[in-house]
Amino acid sequence: MLEEVERWLSTRSWSATDRPLHQILAAKQRTGQTVSVVLPALNEEETVGDIAAVIRHDLMRQVPLVDELVVVDSGSTDRTSEVAAAAGATVVHRDAILPRLPAVPGKGEVLWRSLLATRGDIVCFVDADLRDFSSDFVSGIVGPLLTEPGVDLVKAMYDRPLGAAAGQGGRVTELMARPLLNMHWPQLAGFVQPLGGEYAARRSLLEQLPFPVGYGVELGMLVDALHLAGLDALAQVDVGVRKHRHQDGQALGRMAAAIYRTAQLRLARGHLIRPSLTQFERGGDGFEPRTYSVDTEERPPMVEIAEYQARKAA
Repeated sequence: MLEEVERWLSTRSWSATDRPLHQILAAKQRTGQTVSVVLPALNEEETVGDIAAVIRHDLMRQVPLVDELVVVDSGSTDRTSEVAAAAGATVVHRDAILPRLPAVPGKGEVLWRSLLATRGDIVCFVDADLRDFSSDFVSGIVGPLLTEPGVDLVKAMYDRPLGAAAGQGGRVTELMARPLLNMHWPQLAGFVQPLGGEYAARRSLLEQLPFPVGYGVELGMLVDALHLAGLDALAQVDVGVRKHRHQDGQALGRMAAAIYRTAQLRLARGHLIRPSLTQFERGGDGFEPRTYSVDTEERPPMVEIAEYQARKAA
């Protein structure tokens, strides 16, 4: 490991318990910064309501840490929107944000559009499929942005069990993202959960970053933030244990392909000869191929979008 990373681990890796809530609130009051929490959601009626309810109760009613709680629904066919609204979140449909640009499927697309649907100086993203959710996930990663002026982006780190097996979650992280980062961006080797969906950042940074529209968004954001802001502007906070719905192996394969594509673009901005992935499923006549396209589109930095510029000028 690079000496720079070892130093970073000792100065930019914290625990949620390092900053008591009263300290975070005092910093928020002193700096006058506002906080928006965004939950990107697609068919998450089983979990999104509980997450929204905890945030609203713990961090909006009991203490005024979160100023805005927004669920961005990316086309759910279940009751995600109704459940989120009943829990007190503001629900916005992906297609209603920046309607002049037709939306494309993907988590990164939703996160990118959410910058136009929120106004907080600090934007905190939380996946909507978490179980046994604790508000420490939010306060833990927002805390350093309020108390440390030099920090621009904070990732959550945590244990990820796979069923009853402790620490066996995060398979794409271990098989794809971590090797890529260690080999090509060794300054980022200290991140425990580089692909984790829980992170917070200053709007002033997010609006300058391009957003891969799909699963590559977390890796792309981390790499681009490193180049734009430097390693010392990045940090991570231990928030305990993350429980969520796990995907099957083939879905993970498609995720890994999108992440590799994101890395490839940042390594060379080159041409991918075949932006697709073929997988196999056993059918009545043996193994049958299924070919999926790999996310290749990226959205430009939000600060380049006319509607966003107009809002900032207003």
